[in-house]
Amino acid sequence: MHVTTEHAHDVAILRVADARLLYPNLGGFTEAALHAIESGARGLIIDQTPVTYIDSATIGCFMDVYRHAAAAGRQVRLAGVQPRVQTMLSLTGTQRLMPMHDDLDSAVAALGAQ
Repeated sequence: MHVTTEHAHDVAILRVADARLLYPNLGGFTEAALHAIESGARGLIIDQTPVTYIDSATIGCFMDVYRHAAAAGRQVRLAGVQPRVQTMLSLTGTQRLMPMHDDLDSAVAALGAQ
């Protein structure tokens, strides 16, 4: 899996470059997300613009990331969520814990990055 991390102001942005987030490839994603949370950034945005498919293991992974972030007093937002992925996340209630935004800019603005 191809994941990169960058920072915009005081927010960590995790960019996923793959079209499919699936169980066999989640290790690198989880490691990068947890590292971003521990970096001291005020919030974490997961930019999934190219992602067109996720499986149930990915949703479980998102929940683990959310729990770690909440324990550290950090917020998590999802950006660039494609319609099929949005449906999966909505059906499972994930969007109640990790709000979804159409694009990265609106997710950064919602976190009030400085």
